[in-house]
Amino acid sequence: MGSIWTVIFLVLLGGGLPLIFYKNFIFMKIVALFFIGLGSILGLITSIKELLMGNYPKIIKFSVLTHFPMNFKVTSLSAFFIMIICFIGMLGALYGYSYMDNRKKALRVAGNYFFYSILIVSMILVVIANNLITFAFAWEIMSLSAFFLVIYDYNKEEVRKAGYIYFVFTHIGGMAIFAAFGLIYSYTKSFGFDTIGNIPDNIKLIAFILAFIGFGSKAGLFPLHVWLPYAHPVAPSQVSAIMSGVMIKIGIYGIIKMYLILNTKMVSISYLVIIIGAITGILGVIYALGQRNFKRFLAYSSIENIGIITMGLGLGMLGVSVGNMNMAIFGFTGGILHILNHALFKSLLFMGAGSVLHQTKLEIIEKMGGLMKNMKITGITFLVGSLAISGLPPFNGFISEFLIYFAGFSGINTAGWSLFAFGTIVILSLAIIGGLAAAVFTRAIGIIFLGNARTEKAKNAVESKWQMTLPLEILALSCITVGILPAIPIEMVSKIIKTFWFVSKDTIIPTIAVPSQITYGAMIFLGVLITVYILWKLSYRNSENQKSVTWGCGYKYGTSKMQYTGSSYAMDIIKFFKPFIKIEEKTVEVEGLFPRKSKYHSKTIDIAEYFTTKYIVKPILNIMDKLRWIQSGDIHSYMAYILGGIVLILIVEVVTK
Repeated sequence: MGSIWTVIFLVLLGGGLPLIFYKNFIFMKIVALFFIGLGSILGLITSIKELLMGNYPKIIKFSVLTHFPMNFKVTSLSAFFIMIICFIGMLGALYGYSYMDNRKKALRVAGNYFFYSILIVSMILVVIANNLITFAFAWEIMSLSAFFLVIYDYNKEEVRKAGYIYFVFTHIGGMAIFAAFGLIYSYTKSFGFDTIGNIPDNIKLIAFILAFIGFGSKAGLFPLHVWLPYAHPVAPSQVSAIMSGVMIKIGIYGIIKMYLILNTKMVSISYLVIIIGAITGILGVIYALGQRNFKRFLAYSSIENIGIITMGLGLGMLGVSVGNMNMAIFGFTGGILHILNHALFKSLLFMGAGSVLHQTKLEIIEKMGGLMKNMKITGITFLVGSLAISGLPPFNGFISEFLIYFAGFSGINTAGWSLFAFGTIVILSLAIIGGLAAAVFTRAIGIIFLGNARTEKAKNAVESKWQMTLPLEILALSCITVGILPAIPIEMVSKIIKTFWFVSKDTIIPTIAVPSQITYGAMIFLGVLITVYILWKLSYRNSENQKSVTWGCGYKYGTSKMQYTGSSYAMDIIKFFKPFIKIEEKTVEVEGLFPRKSKYHSKTIDIAEYFTTKYIVKPILNIMDKLRWIQSGDIHSYMAYILGGIVLILIVEVVTK
C-alpha cells in the first residue's frame, strides 16, 4: 500500500508544481510531465506486480473528525483498474505536452495539469476505497475534477453548456449513489462493505437499482448518457481520452463493486443489466453513425462499448443466479477484459482525433479528407484503433467480444427459458453492434483520411509532433499485442474472478483457447496477404509506369464534391432504424425554370435528450421562470425567507417528535 501512496504523492506533485512555475511555460510542462509520468509508471509497475503475484497489501484505516472513518484496500480488481488508470494517465500527460501549446493560456494550462492529476488520484482512491464514506468522498472529487477539465475553454458558449450538462448529470448520478449508500447504512448502521451482504433481499434490490442509476450515469448507460456527446467534443483531447478510456469505466467498477458487496443471486438484477446494456449498445452505435462532429461520434461509440461491457457483466450475473458457472465466468471475463480493451483503443481513437483537430483546426469530418497523405502515423494508428473497436481479429477488441459471445452461447445450449432468451438477446445485439461499428469506422476512415482533401486546412495539414504520435503508436501496438497474445490479460482477469464470492476455491476456470486459435488463424491470413503484396511490389519494381488519359465522364479534373459525404454514406442505414431514433431533415426543393441553389441538411437527434428536454427540462424551466419573482433583490425579503425556513424546520421537528 505504501507504493500506492507514493504514486499519489508524485502525481499530485505533478499537478501542483505547474501552478507555481506557470510563467515559465516549457519548464512548467516538463515538471508536470516528469512527476505525473513518474508516478504513473510506478503505479503501473505496482499494479501489474500485484495482479501477477497476488500479494495484496493490508487495509489502511484512519478517521476524519472521529465519526468518518477512511478505509483503503487494494484488491485484484482495484489493481486491474489502477493499471489502466496509470497507463492511460501517463500517455495522456505525454500527449498533452505538445497538445497544450498555447503560451497565452499558461495559467489555464497549469490549471489543466492540476485537475488532470486530481482526476488520476481520485480515480485511484475510488477503486481502493473500502467503505461507503471513503468511496463517496473520492467519487465526488473525481466528478468535480472532471468538470473543471471539461470547461478548459470556458470562454466558449458550447463549452459552458457542456459543463452544465455534465454537472447536472453527474450530480443526478451522485444523488442516486448517496441514496443507495444511505439506504444501506440505515439497515447496517455501519459504513463498512463487509456487513452489506446481510441486509434483506428487497432492500438489496432497491439499493442495487439506485446504485445502477448512479454508476450508470457516470458510465454513460441509456438514458443517462446525454452528457457524453457534449463533454467529450469540447474537452482537450487527452482529457477526452482519459474520461472515455478510464473515467466512465469507474462507473462500471461501481456496478461490479455493488454487485459483489451485496452478495446477491437475484435474477432480476441480471435481467435489468442485460436489457439496459443491449439498448445502450445498439442506440450508441446508431447515433455514432449519424454524427458529423469527429469527437462527438467517438463519444457515442464509447456509449456503445459501455453497452457491450454491461451485457457481458449481465450474463455473468445471470450465470451466477442460475448456477451456470461457464456463463458466469465467460461473461465476467469478457466484460472485465473489454474494460481494458476499450481503454486502449478508445484512448487511441480520441488522441488520434485530437491530432487531426490540432493540425487542421477542423471538427466536422466532412471538411476533412485525404489526411492519410500527410498524417501517416495518425492515419495508420487510427486505422488500427478502428479495426480493434470493430471487433476484428487479430486485434484486442475481438478477444473480449468473443468471450461475451461465448457466454451467450453457454446460455443457449442449456435448459431454461431465461438463459436461452437473454443469451439470444446478447448474441443478436452484439451482431448488430458489430456490423454497425464496422460501418461507423469505415465511414470515418474513408471520409477523414482517404480521398481528396475537402478544404485547404485539410490539404495543408502536417503530422503532429512526436509527443503526440508516440502515445498513438504505443496504444496501437498495445491493441495488436493483446489481440495476438491474449493469454496474459485473460490470466489477469481470471485471477480477479477467482476472488469473487461466487467462485469457490475448487472451481476450475476454463482454459480459453478458442480466441487465441482464431487470432492465430487471422494472423496467418494477414501474413499471406502481406507476403502477396510484397511479392507483387517486387515483381513490378523495375517495370516502367505507363500513363494514359482515361475517360473522365465529362469531368477534366476530380473534385472533392464528387466524394461521399458522411451523411450520404450513413443515411440509408440510419433510416432503417428510424422507429428507434429521430431524424430532423431540412430540404430546399428545386423549383421553376431557373431554380435557386438546392440544399439538404439532416440531423440525428438523441431520443433520450429529446424526451428529457421536452418533458423534464422545459417544464422545470417554465416553473422556475414563474417563480423568478422570488429573486426580487430586496434584502428584507431574503431575511424573511430565512426566518420562515427556520420556523418551518422547528415546526417539522416538533411535529415529528
